[in-house]
Amino acid sequence: TMRELYIGLMSGTSLDGVDAVLVSMDKAPVPQVLGAVQLAYPAALKEAVLTACRDGGGQFSTLGRIDIELARLYASAVNQLLRLTGVNASEVQAIGSHGQTIHHQPTGDTPFTWQLGDPNTLAVLTGITVVADFRRRDMALGGQGAPLAPGFHDAVFRHATRTRVVLNCGGIANISVLVPGQDCIGFDTGPANILMDAWVQARRGQPYDASGAWALQGQVHGALLQRLRADAYFALPTPKSTGREHFNLAWLDAALHVVGHSIPAEDVQCTLLELTASTVTDAIVLHAQEGDLLVAGGGAHNAALLARLAALNPRWKVASTASLGIAPEHLEAMAFAVFAQRSLQGLPGNLPSVTGASRPCVLGGIYAP
Repeated sequence: TMRELYIGLMSGTSLDGVDAVLVSMDKAPVPQVLGAVQLAYPAALKEAVLTACRDGGGQFSTLGRIDIELARLYASAVNQLLRLTGVNASEVQAIGSHGQTIHHQPTGDTPFTWQLGDPNTLAVLTGITVVADFRRRDMALGGQGAPLAPGFHDAVFRHATRTRVVLNCGGIANISVLVPGQDCIGFDTGPANILMDAWVQARRGQPYDASGAWALQGQVHGALLQRLRADAYFALPTPKSTGREHFNLAWLDAALHVVGHSIPAEDVQCTLLELTASTVTDAIVLHAQEGDLLVAGGGAHNAALLARLAALNPRWKVASTASLGIAPEHLEAMAFAVFAQRSLQGLPGNLPSVTGASRPCVLGGIYAP
């Protein structure tokens, strides 16, 4: 029998790189990872994407170039992955490519979301069918277009008798609440690593605070934490989703300006970690009381963050998804491999209970090589 092989591609709000995973879907719904590649963002491309996000989009010529450059980066990740695993392009059914979000505006008169990474270029450079643009049909049906991962979490992590919450800590944090006998609830809780990364980058020139070591040198600044937690997003009802448009260095600077006096840089970092841990905890408490808290994404490697989550959630067993055999850094890319399969099979990929869409729908467009 032909193996059911798919590739998932994810580059998230944290802009740390492109994750590509090759999965076999023979044992669905749980994909078996056959190989994975992470390609770092070239510095110039990362800067171009950040600038485009920051100044409300940038020039069309810049966006057009980023669109193609991202597709080329994705293609080189895919081609590396194929070499690494010894798999031929012709054996892969499809690539599920999330693309790089440059703007996500789920509310207002004309909600929209925009991901770059031209799927036509990706299909041509790899010789593999690409499924991309996963979020916009959900939005057309009145949904937030995000988060989509809860549908995948539901298929893979649901337990018959134990409540499980899957916490994906990328740039933004989202949770999937899986209570036995109830529909999945999922939403973006707010920032995960995006502010911590931005602050350590600005102050120490490091891309991220490894294991939260720098945060541990500081202490929580009460007035700053209170100011940050007062942001209206945290109190919004679900469905809700957010991104870099809202939570960014300018947002933090505005709060620091209000709080006034100079705060040691490591105290700011410690406070940002507490902001993430406390807003995630608030979100969990609204929906469930105890169970397994499974952490994925880059935040799963932040020991200080996991320790704070454990301390704030004493009735929860806090562990990385690795405890169930799925590497935390592969989870999101795996999800888009599965979404690609569902799209090719004409099956819906969104969860209206999560996004608020009026109905389930097939996600994405299909681009032949």
